[in-house]
Amino acid sequence: MAWNNSGGPSPWGNPRPGGPWGAPQPPSGGGGPGGRGPDLDDVIRQAQDTVRRWLPRGTGGKGIALIGLVLVALWAASGFYRVDPDEQGVVLRFGAFDRTAPPGLNYHIPWPVESVTTPRVTRINRVDIGFRGPAEGTTGGRVVPTRDALEESMMLTGDENIIDIDFAVFWRIRDVEQFLFNTRNPEQTVKSAAESVMREVIGRTPIQPALTEARAQIEQQVRAGTQAIMDQYGAGIEIAQVQLQKVDPPSQVVDAFRDVQRANADRERLRNEAESYRNDIIPRARGEAERLVQEAEGVKESQVARARGEAQRFISVLSAYEQAQDVTTRRMYIETMEEILRRNPTVVVDSGLQGIVPFLNLSDPVRSPAAAAPQVLRPQPGAAPTFQPGTGAAVSGRTQGVPR
Repeated sequence: MAWNNSGGPSPWGNPRPGGPWGAPQPPSGGGGPGGRGPDLDDVIRQAQDTVRRWLPRGTGGKGIALIGLVLVALWAASGFYRVDPDEQGVVLRFGAFDRTAPPGLNYHIPWPVESVTTPRVTRINRVDIGFRGPAEGTTGGRVVPTRDALEESMMLTGDENIIDIDFAVFWRIRDVEQFLFNTRNPEQTVKSAAESVMREVIGRTPIQPALTEARAQIEQQVRAGTQAIMDQYGAGIEIAQVQLQKVDPPSQVVDAFRDVQRANADRERLRNEAESYRNDIIPRARGEAERLVQEAEGVKESQVARARGEAQRFISVLSAYEQAQDVTTRRMYIETMEEILRRNPTVVVDSGLQGIVPFLNLSDPVRSPAAAAPQVLRPQPGAAPTFQPGTGAAVSGRTQGVPR
């Protein structure tokens, strides 16, 4: 600006030297009279001097234009960016969300118009609650040990016992727009929400199920509760898994608690043994009782059937007797005699003999079974056998005493 260098009047009609803002102040003053800022003409002149120092001597207007084009080309080329397969590009225009970009090579208007951030949307992130896990890598050749955070792990159960719980929460990004603009510290948000839900679930659960069979149920309830809070916040986070690492009583009372656990285990063992014995003896007794009942039923049915058969037989005999009394009487006599004679020794003699003394068997049937066989006197042919009353023997006309 030539009018400032020559010291003549300014184009705005201000007769004062230095332009309409007054005379320039030395650089050490830090501003013009009355606390005003530095002269604009001085700022522009200093910028021009800086550019001239960087340009080689003899460079004209074309060189400056060429350099400007190169700068513009570099600025435009800075808009290319790459998105990895596990990432998702998010393009911000003047700081506001504009669009998302898929994995691969993409382009955006360079800064300051647009900017890009590439969060990892497939990475599973982990938050430890109640303890601090080992750091990634080593420190001085050894792994950093785990450290307990008692202010996070000590919780009150539903039966007013204290329990020490360490667990880990695994999460990933589900919606990048919500993740970037709705939460300031996603990891701390997940940690606070998970710890709150865990305290709520443990506060409804007795200590014994929490230590044994309810672990999977607690993990599922905490995951669902934490996910509901994340959805309510619009955090764009998906809770993949909640994993219990340690569920123990406090270290100060762990020995006494283990004694109680052993006593409970012994009680359960004895109860199971008693149940097993009962399950073994009761079915056996029931089976024995059922067997006796079935045998009694069988005997009853047998006796009833036998009695009915005898009654039916008697009725049949009576009917036959009524129809033919002589034949029936003779038959009954013969059957009765057969039954009698079958059980008694028999002697057959000739009825024509006089002075026959009844035969007396002197042999002992107990000592000599052969002596108990009946003695038979075979009759002569042509003689009709008769029965001698009082002798217990059948007598024929002519016999020959021959023992059978």
